[in-house]
Amino acid sequence: MGTDLNAPLGQNRRPAKTRTRLRKGQVALGLFAAAIAGVTVFTLMSPTGLLPAKPDEVAIVPADQKPEAPTQDAATATARPAREPSSSGATVNRTLLNDGNVVTTYSPGQRGKDGPAIIEVGPVRGQDPRMASQPNDLLLEDAPGGRLPVVGPDGLRPMDQYARPWSGARGTRIALVVGGLGLSQTGTQTAIRTLPPAATLAFAASGNSLQRWMQEARRTGHEILLQIPFEPFDYPANNPGPQTLLVGDGAKQNLAQLRDALGRITNYTGVMNFLGGRFLSDAGALEPVMRDLGRRGLLFLDDGTSAQSLTSTLGDALDVPYAFGDVVVDTQLDRTAILRKLDDLERIARRNGTAIGTASAFDESVSAIAQWMEEAEKRGIEFVGVSALVKETKKD
Repeated sequence: MGTDLNAPLGQNRRPAKTRTRLRKGQVALGLFAAAIAGVTVFTLMSPTGLLPAKPDEVAIVPADQKPEAPTQDAATATARPAREPSSSGATVNRTLLNDGNVVTTYSPGQRGKDGPAIIEVGPVRGQDPRMASQPNDLLLEDAPGGRLPVVGPDGLRPMDQYARPWSGARGTRIALVVGGLGLSQTGTQTAIRTLPPAATLAFAASGNSLQRWMQEARRTGHEILLQIPFEPFDYPANNPGPQTLLVGDGAKQNLAQLRDALGRITNYTGVMNFLGGRFLSDAGALEPVMRDLGRRGLLFLDDGTSAQSLTSTLGDALDVPYAFGDVVVDTQLDRTAILRKLDDLERIARRNGTAIGTASAFDESVSAIAQWMEEAEKRGIEFVGVSALVKETKKD
């Protein structure tokens, strides 16, 4: 009864017909909702939804012919698969079965010219840091004096295998080469542990425990060279040491001593001279040495102290990768003087794009170079192994 108890008798009552109409409206609304739900369920359960079948997926039956009831084999047999492209690169096959089901099959497809490209690259420059202290056996040959570097069967050179990787970006680049390692045990240890990994270390061929020091230097990220003594103009008053290559010894003797030195260690990118003004200026003496280094896939670094050097002439003629030092930074064993020379080296590098500095492993030199390299990096200098700055005339 509700609110009718408080209303005047017979007033404000809803007609019975109105209530009947409301009930019918509610029923119609319920039926409409049920129909929508049914269509939705059918759409979800149907393989093709409400989309019209493609022309090649519809089996057309003449009006006067009744379709045969599908047998068990016919229900599983495929009828005229339809192929369509896919943006993923796969081939899509949609097949209408005789029982009304649609089977969709995806299979790999070949992309067109706009698809991804496979890029093949050559040998990666440099060595895996985890294996840097171990030689690549394919780049070595056995000889009476030890294992000598050679170009690998695939053309890989020791210069490339043992090179220190660098960014490859354009910018100001400097290579700093510190030589004389192996002559002093404490000095060698200090240099390896103090100098940044980007410094190139040159080991004296007449040094001691070279293989052990080489492995430690490589493990800490250094590119290394082998430093070989050449005859200076004032020899023998100025004697570079045992096994110095002499102009008067002839090619056979010099090559024997060169190969004996090359077999002392492994994992180096090339050779650097120690002194040698006279030897470097004599084409007959220098040519066999340069030819042998080039054949072995090694670079040659000339420290730049001899104005009469024939390194560039023979390097270009024999296709031997070579480079020259621009500044000897420790001609005076004074920290202030060394830092001044290093600043000169930076000015050369900013003017020319690259520069190579050389030094010896004296305590004063090592300490000043380590400090200066750290500061120069903050000024945008990239320090690279010397192999990154060599000149090559032969193009692969």
